[in-house]
Amino acid sequence: MIKRLIPLLLAIILAFPIGASAEIKMFKEPPFDFYKVSKGDSFWFIAQRYGLDYRKLMELNPSVVPTNMQVGSVIRLRATADSPSSFEEQVAQLVNQERAKQGLGSLLHRADIKNVAEKKAMDLINSNYFSHTSPNYGSPFDMLKTFGITYRTAGENIAKGQKTPQEVMNAWMNSSGHRANILNANFDSIGVGYYNGAWVQMFTGS
Repeated sequence: MIKRLIPLLLAIILAFPIGASAEIKMFKEPPFDFYKVSKGDSFWFIAQRYGLDYRKLMELNPSVVPTNMQVGSVIRLRATADSPSSFEEQVAQLVNQERAKQGLGSLLHRADIKNVAEKKAMDLINSNYFSHTSPNYGSPFDMLKTFGITYRTAGENIAKGQKTPQEVMNAWMNSSGHRANILNANFDSIGVGYYNGAWVQMFTGS
């Protein structure tokens, strides 16, 4: 019987709404490279807070829709900050680093599985849910099969709200179920998806 490990991680995001008349706390320089969007945020508001040009912020974050900034999504504050588009590969590398520490083989970051993980991350945001079972695709196992991925065993890790690959990996590694997926010797492949603050790891073993 195939053991299917699909643990659940709930990342708690605390939002502190600021009234229209509240004073904006100003900073001469952004104290970090990334910012996690809260309810009511806009590029203008974030730029004012950190003394930046909102048009430059928009240029740094072309995939973020200014009129529909998703709570929990991550935006770049500095041009030197890694693009969120590189987050997926960074997570895959961090997974293999953790596996190497345990004497386990590296996982292949497969483009076809990555495509499924990206669709799941987008689905988590666009359909506004947080569960391994998608209202549109069903279970992770059903979803993999729908997209033509064959496997002997499979697993999924999900998270929302973490700002960086290292932050989400720390959360997963500190959770026994997620850690078990990352260090599962039966897995040989991985696909990582990231979209507007949602993170997905899909694992398969052939």
